[in-house]
Amino acid sequence: MTHGQVHRAGPVPDAPAARHLGELARSDRTWNVYLEIRPQGDSVAGRLHFVDGTIFRTSGWIFLEWHEREVTDRFNEFSPLELWRLVESLD
Repeated sequence: MTHGQVHRAGPVPDAPAARHLGELARSDRTWNVYLEIRPQGDSVAGRLHFVDGTIFRTSGWIFLEWHEREVTDRFNEFSPLELWRLVESLD
């Protein structure tokens, strides 16, 4: 993931409150990565959105934690390679 000068896409249509976390770039492809978090009973669930221009890919609700911060921490455990594998699996 690259940080710094990020060219953000507009909000994710199905998740306007999703937070932009950075870019995932390889050769000619750059995905803007967003994390969406929502309450799930006594816990919170999270999923990832990948945006490249007008192309959108969304994971299932792959995170389930007690607090929002824990979901963010879990996301931060993903390596760029793992994120590439995830977005490619959503093709």
